[in-house]
Amino acid sequence: MSILEILQFPDPVLRARAADVEKIDDRIRKLAADMIETMHHAEGVGLAAPQVGESIRMVVIDTSAGENPDEILILINPVIVQSDGEASCEEGCLSVPELRERVTRAERVKVQGYDLAGRAVEVVGEELLAIAIQHELDHLEG
Repeated sequence: MSILEILQFPDPVLRARAADVEKIDDRIRKLAADMIETMHHAEGVGLAAPQVGESIRMVVIDTSAGENPDEILILINPVIVQSDGEASCEEGCLSVPELRERVTRAERVKVQGYDLAGRAVEVVGEELLAIAIQHELDHLEG
């Protein structure tokens, strides 16, 4: 595994809509592993592929701060299919490290996508997980 460079705003890759992942292969699996290592090294909660220069629809999220590997979430081609409530909190971003802003987001989200084995997954996130999912998916939209 490798620690990847995290692109900084205003890099153009961060402003472009990411492409769907067409095939989940060893390259995608290695990228996911490298993204997880990079996220933990940077002490982040989540990381989207465009943040490491790969304009594809994949995110990794770990709300356990690396304490529980079973809680690491890898989503490929994720789509939020339901959202409820409203929550406001201060967010930071690894691509804009000097900035923290109060953001209002859905309090609960349901997201569908694929895991590294190509299986369809559905995840319901609340609180920090819901916020992290929405933040990382925003990166996929540019």
